[in-house]
Amino acid sequence: MADCDNCPSKGTCNSKDSCTIKNNPFSHVKYVIGVMSGKGGVGKSTVSVLLAKALKQMGHSVGILDADITGPSIPRLLGIREAKLIQNEMGIIPAEAQGISVMSLNLLLPDERQPVIWRGPIISGTVKQFWEDVFWGELDYLIIDMPPGTGDVALTVMQSIPLSGMVIVTVPQDMVSMIVAKAVNMVKQLNIKLIGAVQNMSHLSCPHCGEVIRLYGETHEDFYDSMELKLLGELPMKPGLGSISEAGLDDVDDDVAVIMNSVAQQVAEAAGQE
Repeated sequence: MADCDNCPSKGTCNSKDSCTIKNNPFSHVKYVIGVMSGKGGVGKSTVSVLLAKALKQMGHSVGILDADITGPSIPRLLGIREAKLIQNEMGIIPAEAQGISVMSLNLLLPDERQPVIWRGPIISGTVKQFWEDVFWGELDYLIIDMPPGTGDVALTVMQSIPLSGMVIVTVPQDMVSMIVAKAVNMVKQLNIKLIGAVQNMSHLSCPHCGEVIRLYGETHEDFYDSMELKLLGELPMKPGLGSISEAGLDDVDDDVAVIMNSVAQQVAEAAGQE
C-alpha cells in the first residue's frame, strides 16, 4: 500500500497502486532533487553543495542526503569536521552546517578516513534508511548527492525515494559525455524528470589577460541537443572551487555564485512543474 501522506510526489504521481516508497511520517519535504553524473571526479558533490547554498539564499529550507556511501564528501565540503548525531522518536536528527541539514555516512564513522567495505545490498539499504529513518523536518528542498555509476544505489534512489527531478553534472570531454549519457538514459528509462545539466570545469580565465581557455574543448552543444538535455549553467575552473573543503562556501567567487543562483532558479521552476 502506498505511503502517500507525507510524500513529495503526493497528488502528482500515477503509481499509487504499485508504489512501495516509504516516508518518515514526521518529515515534510516538498521537493527532492537528485544530482547525478554517472562518473566520478566531475564535481558532482561540489555542485550539490553549491546548489543547496543557492537555494538556501533564495529563502528555502534545504537539506543534503549524501548517497555516495563509499565515498562520502558532503560533510567535508560543508566544513563539518565533528558531529554527534542524536535520535529521538521521530528519527535520526541530521547535522547542520550553514543552515543546511546534512546526513552522511561519514557523520557516523569514528574516522572519516575509514573505508566502507560493504556489499551492494547493505549500501542500498543505508541510503533507504537515510530517507526513511532520518527526521528531515520541514524542508523545501532535499538535495541527494548520488554516487557514480548506474548501479544498485542509483537504482535504489530512483525507485525508493520520490524524486522531483534530476540534475546531471558533466564536463566538456567526449569520453565523459559518453559515460554521462548512460546516466541520462537511466533517468529517462525510469521516468524521472530530467531538469538539465551543469557543466563543470567548462573553462578557465587567464589571471593576467583574461583570455578564456577551454582545456577540454568547446561546450559540446551537439551532445546536449542529442540527449535533449538543457544546459543550466557552465562553471569555470577556479581555485576557490577546488578548495571549498578548506576555505568553505563563503569564499566562492561572485561569478560562480551568480551562475549557481541561475541554476537554482531553473531547478526550482522545474521542480514545481507537474
